Amino acid sequence: MATSYKNLILYTSLCLTLTLILKLLKIPIFFLHGLFTYIHPDAVDNSKGIKAAIRRPDSDSSSFELKKRGKSKEKYEFDENNAQIFRLKLDEGHLETRIYFKEYCDAFRLSLVGVLCLLLKIFLSVSKDSGVLGNEVLVPVLLGVVGVGKVFVILAKVSFEKSASKRSEKQLSVGMGFLGFLLGFIICCELAPSVFDVKFGSIDGFGRISVALLMGCFSGFLFMPATKCARAFWIGTDQLRWNLSIISCGWIARVILYVNYLLIVFTALLWIKPMTAVLVNVNNSDTKEAIGNADKLVENLGISQSDFEKLRVWCLLLSGILQVVALRPNLQMYLNEAVLSWYQRLHSSKVPDLDFSRAKVFLHNHYFCLVVLQFFAPPALVLLFLGLSQVESNLFENFQFISSLLPCSASFKEVALLLAWWVVFVWAIFTSASLLLYRRGILYVS
Repeated sequence: MATSYKNLILYTSLCLTLTLILKLLKIPIFFLHGLFTYIHPDAVDNSKGIKAAIRRPDSDSSSFELKKRGKSKEKYEFDENNAQIFRLKLDEGHLETRIYFKEYCDAFRLSLVGVLCLLLKIFLSVSKDSGVLGNEVLVPVLLGVVGVGKVFVILAKVSFEKSASKRSEKQLSVGMGFLGFLLGFIICCELAPSVFDVKFGSIDGFGRISVALLMGCFSGFLFMPATKCARAFWIGTDQLRWNLSIISCGWIARVILYVNYLLIVFTALLWIKPMTAVLVNVNNSDTKEAIGNADKLVENLGISQSDFEKLRVWCLLLSGILQVVALRPNLQMYLNEAVLSWYQRLHSSKVPDLDFSRAKVFLHNHYFCLVVLQFFAPPALVLLFLGLSQVESNLFENFQFISSLLPCSASFKEVALLLAWWVVFVWAIFTSASLLLYRRGILYVS
C-alpha cells in the first residue's frame, strides 16, 4: 500500500515537473527551431539585411539590394524582382504566427508527458490491492488515454481544414477511411486468419465493430499526412537527381529517411502471416533432429513465439522513435518543396509565371504547424498505444463500470497493441503506394 502511494505521488510529481519544464523551456518551439522557410522579396524588409537564398548566376553576391529595371517593350524581359526568393530561419516569432501553433504545443506536451509516465510505469514494481486512490496505474494510463484523445481530435480537426488541401484529397481520405474500416472489420472478426496474425480473446461483437471504426478513422486521417511524407521523402532523397543543394538534404538526414521508411515497412509486415511463418519457429523439436529433412529444417528455423512478440514491441518502439528523429528532415523537405516549385517555373520559359509558386510559398508557410501536427501524430500515437499495451497490471479492477464495458485489461492491451501496429501499417501502405506512383510518373512534384 505504501509503495503504491509513493508511486502515485511520483507519477503526479513527474507529470507536473515535465509540464512545467516543457512550458518554461519552450521545448516544442526548440524542436522546430532552425528550420529554413522561404518567402518572396515583397514580403521582406530589406533594411534588416536578409539575403536571398538563390540568385541568378550573374548577380553580384555582395549586394542584396534589388535593382529595379525599366520596362522594356520586349515581352521576354527577365524580371529580377519577381525571380528572387529569400530564406529565413524559423524562430519563436515566426512559429507563433502560424495557425495550429497552440494545438501543436499542447499535443507535444501531452504526448511527451504521457509516454514518459508510461515508460516509468513499465519499470516500476506493481502493488496489488491498493484501492482506487492508491491505484498507481491510474495516472500514467489516464495521461496516455488523454494524450491519444488529444492527438486524435487534433488530427481530425486538421484533416477537415478547408483550404489546407484539395477537395479531391479530402474525398480520397473519406474513401480510404471506409476501406480501412472494412479491412479493420475483417481483422477484428478474424475473417482472414491466414493473412493477419491478430487474435482477440474476449472482445464481443460491439467491441470489435468499435475498434474497426477507430481503425477506419485512423486510415482516413493519416492518408494526406502519409502522401505529404512520401513527397518529402521523394524530394529529400533526390530521386529525380536535381542535384540542388538547397532542395535536397545531407547524407545523414538521407540515411535517416531511408532507415525510417524501411523500418516502418518491416514493422508493418510483422503482423502478416507469411512473415510470421518465416521468423517464428512453429515446432518445438530440436533443429539437429531435422537436418536430414529439408521441410522440417525450414520449420525449425526462426525464433520462439515469445521472442517474436518482443521483436514486434521493439520494432514498434524503434519505428516510433525514428519517425520523431525523421520529423525535422521531413518538415524541411516540405518547406523546400515550395523552392522546387519556384525553381521549376523560373526555368520553364523566358517569361516565367511565378504566381503559382508565390501562392505555394505562402501556403507552405501559413500551414506549417498544421503539417507539423500531421507528421507528429503518427509517432505520438504509436508510442502512446505501445505504452498502454505494456502496462502489466489489471487496469480496471477497481473501476466496476469500465470493467463491465471491457471484459479484462488483457483485451485493452491487445487493442492498444493492434492500434499501434495499425498506425504503422496504414502509414507504410500509403507511403509505399505514393512512392510507387511517383516512380511510375503518375504523380509528380510541382
